[in-house]
Amino acid sequence: MRKPSFDPGLTQQVTGNLDRTINKDGSFNVERQGVGWRNINPYLQLINVGWPTFFGIVLASYLLVNTLFALLYFALSPGSVQGTEAPTAFGRFLKDFFFSAHTLTTVGYGIFAPASMAANAISAFEALVGLMGFALATGLLFGRVSRPSAKIGFSANALVAPYQERTSLQFRIVNMRPNVIIEIGASVMLMTVENGTRRFQELALERDGIRFFPLTWTVVHPIDETSPMLTKTAEELATQHGEILILIKGFDDTFNQVVNARYSYRFDEIVWNAKFTPAFHIDDQGRMVLDVCDVGKFESLAKEA
Repeated sequence: MRKPSFDPGLTQQVTGNLDRTINKDGSFNVERQGVGWRNINPYLQLINVGWPTFFGIVLASYLLVNTLFALLYFALSPGSVQGTEAPTAFGRFLKDFFFSAHTLTTVGYGIFAPASMAANAISAFEALVGLMGFALATGLLFGRVSRPSAKIGFSANALVAPYQERTSLQFRIVNMRPNVIIEIGASVMLMTVENGTRRFQELALERDGIRFFPLTWTVVHPIDETSPMLTKTAEELATQHGEILILIKGFDDTFNQVVNARYSYRFDEIVWNAKFTPAFHIDDQGRMVLDVCDVGKFESLAKEA
């Protein structure tokens, strides 16, 4: 029986002009279509959206709910809600809106009060909606801030740099946050496309993990006789849509959970014959000073004659 070729879960058969596999933010470059409404999970959507979008959804929901209840109060006869009398219909609607906001948040300043059975019934139901709604929003907010995540910074380019008596493929990472990550490891693959088939080859590393991660880590793949990169040139990688796929996993000491980060370098993001410059130094007090902005700085090397 023929042994199946290695596939990390990204499929081998491709057609058309293939873009990068992993986006710069670590997400996979996959657009999901045909997902029915039954498969949509609002909790996952609200947990994963950006902060501006999340607060925008909360604000929009708050305004929408208050507007709907204000319309219900406005539909009642004048005087059903004490304190909402106004010379114009729009002024009355605004007062109904603010009465709804007081009821929804259970604030109750004493200015407005339901004065009919219908108004009391609506306000009682709105109070229930408010309690459940704010409990849900609070749970989502807690879920977002308490979710462990890694903020690993990657150098803008991977380098083909001198290594011992040969060369190596290198990239550098740094923890962008002050939290402690320990037992961090890396897995690196080379993806190429040949005749409509993607080929994945694991790249052996000089060291596939480190114990502590307070500074930068230069991840090195030695290009030796066993390396898939041995005969590769910049032109060949461009022809084959070469991409370096990276998975970083570590243990977050703050959350006591495993965190991970994904990244990739396309063929045009690999700089040949260069080396990274130091990103930290020792100050006068003997402390190591790290500048995270220097994680990707490098210098080109003179080509051998």
